[in-house]
Amino acid sequence: MLGLNKVAKAIFGSSNERFVKSLQPTVRQINALEPRYEAMGDEELQDQTRIFRERLASGEKLDNLLPEAFATVREASKRVLGMRHFDVQLVGGIVLHRGEIAEMRTGEGKTLVATTATYLNALEGKGVHVVTVNDYLAKRDSEWMGRVHRWLGLTVGAILPNMHDVERRLSYEADVTYGTNNEFGFDYLRDNMKYERAQMVQRAFNHAIVDEVDSILIDEARTPLIISGPTDDKSELYRQVDVIVKTFRPEHYEKDEKAKSIILTEGGTEFAERALEAAGLLEGDNLYDFENTQVVHHLNQALRAVHMFRLDTDYIVRDGKVVIIDEFTGRMMDGRRWSDGLHQAVEAKEGVDIKPENQTLASITFQNYFRLYPKLSGMTGTASTEAPEFYDIYKLNVVEIPTNLPVKRQDDQDEFYKNEADKFAAIVKAIGEKAKSGQPVLVGTVSIEKSEALSKFLTDAKVKHSVLNARYHESEAHIVAQAGRLGAVTIATNMAGRGTDIQLGGNVEFRVEDELSQVPEGAEREAAIARIREEVKAEREKVREAGGLFVLGTERHESRRIDNQLRGRSGRQGDPGLSRFYLSLDDDLLRIFGQQNMLTRVMNSGLEDGEAIVHPWISKAIETAQKKVEARNYDVRKQLLQYDDVMNDQRKVVYEQRADIMDADKVSDIVEEFRRDTVADLVSAHAPIGSYPEQWDIAGMKAAAETELNLIVPLEDWVKENAVDQEIFIERLNALMDEKMAAKQEGVPAESWIQVEKNFLLQSLDHYWKEHLATLDALRQVVHLRAYAQKQPINEYKAEAFQLFERMLRQVREDVTKMLAFAEFRMPDASALPDLPELPDFLKLDGGPRLPSDRLPSDGLGFAFGDRAASAAPGVFAMGDLLSTDEVEAARSVAHLFGADFAPEDPESWPRTVSRNTLCPCGSGRKYKHCHGLAD
Repeated sequence: MLGLNKVAKAIFGSSNERFVKSLQPTVRQINALEPRYEAMGDEELQDQTRIFRERLASGEKLDNLLPEAFATVREASKRVLGMRHFDVQLVGGIVLHRGEIAEMRTGEGKTLVATTATYLNALEGKGVHVVTVNDYLAKRDSEWMGRVHRWLGLTVGAILPNMHDVERRLSYEADVTYGTNNEFGFDYLRDNMKYERAQMVQRAFNHAIVDEVDSILIDEARTPLIISGPTDDKSELYRQVDVIVKTFRPEHYEKDEKAKSIILTEGGTEFAERALEAAGLLEGDNLYDFENTQVVHHLNQALRAVHMFRLDTDYIVRDGKVVIIDEFTGRMMDGRRWSDGLHQAVEAKEGVDIKPENQTLASITFQNYFRLYPKLSGMTGTASTEAPEFYDIYKLNVVEIPTNLPVKRQDDQDEFYKNEADKFAAIVKAIGEKAKSGQPVLVGTVSIEKSEALSKFLTDAKVKHSVLNARYHESEAHIVAQAGRLGAVTIATNMAGRGTDIQLGGNVEFRVEDELSQVPEGAEREAAIARIREEVKAEREKVREAGGLFVLGTERHESRRIDNQLRGRSGRQGDPGLSRFYLSLDDDLLRIFGQQNMLTRVMNSGLEDGEAIVHPWISKAIETAQKKVEARNYDVRKQLLQYDDVMNDQRKVVYEQRADIMDADKVSDIVEEFRRDTVADLVSAHAPIGSYPEQWDIAGMKAAAETELNLIVPLEDWVKENAVDQEIFIERLNALMDEKMAAKQEGVPAESWIQVEKNFLLQSLDHYWKEHLATLDALRQVVHLRAYAQKQPINEYKAEAFQLFERMLRQVREDVTKMLAFAEFRMPDASALPDLPELPDFLKLDGGPRLPSDRLPSDGLGFAFGDRAASAAPGVFAMGDLLSTDEVEAARSVAHLFGADFAPEDPESWPRTVSRNTLCPCGSGRKYKHCHGLAD
């Protein structure tokens, strides 16, 4: 059967090859249109965007526009960037438009590929998100590729850290928005914590194109996005436990490096009990008594921090802070913290300030976030090894796109050494030889620790080199850009998503930026640029003659994709190249996951010190070890998703309820339903259905009515009247509550009352959702123990999570009812309000001003209630036709979407195509469709 498959593949090609072949007629159609678009003037070509949008509005489908839209982008790119899409890049664009993953080799121009699918899908005006792996690429691509989109009349935005909500909202309103997965995900969570729809920055999801899709949807998907709030400060406890753990000896614990876990031995438990008791941290004499649960938790995390997590491998200390290192990209993950107290334990270990533990306020996995997009696609150089996972989780197919030119890189067999010292000596020798011959060398390491150790070896050998790792994150693009120069030696900690190609002979743009930053525009600068171009061209030929870029891997990564990404840096666009990996028995992958007996036998079979061996058995063992790790990591991600799917269903319900509350004209029917359910629950709790009246707890019901509903109820009189019927009690309590609430509303403007009810609903929902998340976190920590009782942990989690969610909804009902019952409302003293400053003319609409809502309006409502201390301070609800502060700033700063070449007062200077949902360029603060777009 296997032989028949090989024969069929040789005759008909693989399914991937057949699919790519099926796209060729469309590519030929795009190419046939090229002369027509080349003949167009700039204005006519730019006007195609308006024509396409009109055709879409009349009912034409995007697929019908594809050939013309792609041809338009190709021609615009030639005129604006001087770059013409290759045919294979058009194929990649078609794959992206179809909602699939385009696997394209490094150097094939994925950034340019995305412009075709981005432009086509942005024509609908619903927004396209281009997701990158870091802020540098988001900013660079929005400016670089954004030039093409802006030239064609689209608006372009970028989501960057520390941006104000106004700028974020403007960027999301744009036709094309660039940003990182973290920024998009956190904005989604933050939006669903806002109290007004106008404060939310994102709009409805449409289409996301994910760059380095394997890094974002696979590697980073093991860790959910979490927005947290601080809890009690336990920093002293962390320090005390850290001091104790550092006195443990190796016989006190057992490490599992595969799972990164650690447990105490019997002797270790006794030692810990004595040490904790001496420090006054132990209740009783047994470490595992219920009272010591918290201490045991801190002890376990301190053990992991001290004995499992390594400085310069898992994290670095920078500016007095512990910063996590991404194990796949080697980058610092600023702002990200390990959860469950682990980060605090590492901070105690390193002696830096310990920040309080956090409580989850909102969370989502990347899997569930990106599944919110109706259309999802991605691109990367390495996705085939994870193709089954992409389809299982995201329903995405991987399509391998052929290279523009044949690959000439030579991939040598791995070289194996007995130990790390022999391996490093061989690496330094190989690097020195290549550098002398002029061949540039890119050295890939798996950690900062290894890169700095190798750097020291090279320094001792007097080999000039550059180091690229998390410590030098800011200069990475410049280091990578010049890694292909004659005799250059560059040490890099992983190469995933660097975003800058290594061009043989160097990169002209970066050399200009580095060498001519102080030279003003003019003839002198132009002459210097021409000189640099000639130097790069000459140097490129010398590097090609020397053999192209030599990629040297110092050990295998646990994921085959990361190794392939490193290899793929050499041999771009038909350039010559060479790749080789150097391994030893000391490498983490072989030590932890390898078949040690077989490897040791092979390596010790008469092998001299410093001698290398190349053997297919060892290569096979390496691949087997990598597959083991990949399978284990997939299981971790799959389990994370299974648990998050349970929470995701509940998250959707809560977020939809919040949206409905914010969008509703009034919510009195919801509040009334909550009130009636609360009354019914109160009565049934003290007078259960099916029980006799003499069994009812009348005194308890009366006390509950007073504490929960703020009602003094003559229940004894009702009993004397023989009104001993649950329905009668419920009916009378509801009547009293209706009367009470009607009295509260007297003298309060209707709009203000609606705003009060909305805020109480949202505040209560958020409060109990936060508590619910904390409970689910705790449940996940212990539910795996149910397996000892022959129960499926995930099924137990689902059942209990459902019951907890029902309880949460009941608590929200009761809380809203109680807050409104106890709240006291009063109108503010108008004479005490400050004078408002004069407003800009553009805010004075329809004959009257629109006020920013954070200033006290001329009429408003204060409220105070005593139920929750944190909310007891009086507040003010704005009323009428108000603008938020964000909207005021938005109206003033709308120009950043359109560039500097337009005047707000002159519609003739505006872009040819303005999205109807974008804020109007005139600065009115209204959307275009409600302003100058009314006439369209």
